[in-house]
Amino acid sequence: MSNQLFALLILATLPLQIEAVKIPGVPDIVLLNGRVFTGNAQHPYVQAISIRGDRILDTGTNSNILSEAGASTRQINLGGRLVIPGINDGHVHFEADVTGTKLDFGTDPDPACSQVLDTIRKAVAKSPDGTLLSGIIGQRAFFDPECTPAILDRIGGRDPIVLSMDSPHSGMLNEAASQRFHVDEQAPPPLAGFFGKDMKSAHWDGVVHESAWFRIREMLMGDVEGEPDRLRRVLDREARWGVTSITLLDVYPARRVQQLAAIDSPLRIRVVPFLEFQEKDRRREAEYPSVPAGLRDRVTVSGLKYLLDGTPEERSAATRVPYADDPSTSGQIDFSRHEIEAILREAKPRDVQLLLHVIGDRTTETLLDAMDATGGVEAWSQRRLRIEHGDGIMPDQIPRVKKLGIIVVENPTNFTLGGLMRERFGQKKAAVVQAFGSLLRAGIPLAIATDSSPETPVANPYLHIMYASAYPGKPKESISRDQAVIAFTRTAAYAEFAEKNKGTLEPGKLADLAVLSQDIFKIPTDDLPKTESLLTIVGGRVAFAGTPFANSNQIPVK
Repeated sequence: MSNQLFALLILATLPLQIEAVKIPGVPDIVLLNGRVFTGNAQHPYVQAISIRGDRILDTGTNSNILSEAGASTRQINLGGRLVIPGINDGHVHFEADVTGTKLDFGTDPDPACSQVLDTIRKAVAKSPDGTLLSGIIGQRAFFDPECTPAILDRIGGRDPIVLSMDSPHSGMLNEAASQRFHVDEQAPPPLAGFFGKDMKSAHWDGVVHESAWFRIREMLMGDVEGEPDRLRRVLDREARWGVTSITLLDVYPARRVQQLAAIDSPLRIRVVPFLEFQEKDRRREAEYPSVPAGLRDRVTVSGLKYLLDGTPEERSAATRVPYADDPSTSGQIDFSRHEIEAILREAKPRDVQLLLHVIGDRTTETLLDAMDATGGVEAWSQRRLRIEHGDGIMPDQIPRVKKLGIIVVENPTNFTLGGLMRERFGQKKAAVVQAFGSLLRAGIPLAIATDSSPETPVANPYLHIMYASAYPGKPKESISRDQAVIAFTRTAAYAEFAEKNKGTLEPGKLADLAVLSQDIFKIPTDDLPKTESLLTIVGGRVAFAGTPFANSNQIPVK
């Protein structure tokens, strides 16, 4: 692709370029002899970068950058390697590990009910009475009429048994488990929660969705004493991929800020309060803890996330027509239209950015209608409301999404679910759900995020770049690798109001970058997930250094 065509593509599909501001002084570090992808449409590639303090001093040719160096300037030879702006993963979860004994259902990610029940029987036989057993199942077992809380009662006896959907928006538990987690079985479903496999039961039956499930799921999580060390390992792994910023959606922001302070976070973290479950009849209040002074250059707390529906896997994403494989249901919206309007109205005077999990097209339409009812374009076009996932944005809804200034944050690994989409929606609708390239071509700010949790393979950002640029089964919805990297860096920064400070490699911006092990713009598609960072710099300091930079003392280490 020519530089001119590249520039036109960037300018047509992204927010306005921020004018670079060169800062004065002699550089502390110069990185030379690289292929530096800046993300700037006017100068997409340069050879070298100079850094002073935590900012980029200048970019340009080797000779130009070397001419700025002083006697104390440290010089790093990149050896022709590709450099990109630090990846900004805008949708990440970090959760404590579950308590009790984990049930292992084998290598099949969607085990049959018979396999699930057989595994539970064997675990019960080996476990002392009262042992908590928990495991993850898929749609086959969840919807199988032979897999019910009543059957778990008969198998488990006094052993509490909890089965979570891998989505994970739903769960199933036996009577012993409901007692362990202090469930009031006489109470109706809580706000934004549902009972029953069809989500329509007015009474407790051991199958729970959304708010009703997430409250139990949080209690299922284990001891948090080891979390700081585990969090540090996760952030170190992210740095090895060249991730420099993360938006962490967190149920307990105060606890997370304390942990980030305890490990002196090497990465930039935006903690977003996540109200995944509600009180019985009202919404919970978000907490915004203060950040210790020594951490404020890297950690912030802002925004607010709600779930507005579930996912197609458990048919909990709300659709405008019934599900093709179960015409008795069209899913559920977690909140009433009135409640969604209240969420929007409350956010405006507080100047809170909303991050809303929205998947079904009926949920999308309800949100768009609520935005129109609470001020429409005039009120919302500059507020950067985010739709997380957005799989159900249909062609007729794209112009409204664009008009209201909505940002869509997509997770390309979900594009592998084409078979499930055809099963749930039928061939015709499945062909247009999970739009991606169409959103970008319409001028909607499109960011990529992993929606990952610790120790999950989908945390690899290059796996997402692979599926974004080679969309399985829908090649016309693919975007270029250049655009995918932009979506993971510059637009991701825009999605958190941070585009003036990061997302591109330009003078005046934060010195957040990654030197990659291979050129992701040139290698075969299948090789993309093999990519690692050899050198990850956050604010001018090293967050990770591998070969050939591992033994270098040329740059300060965080």
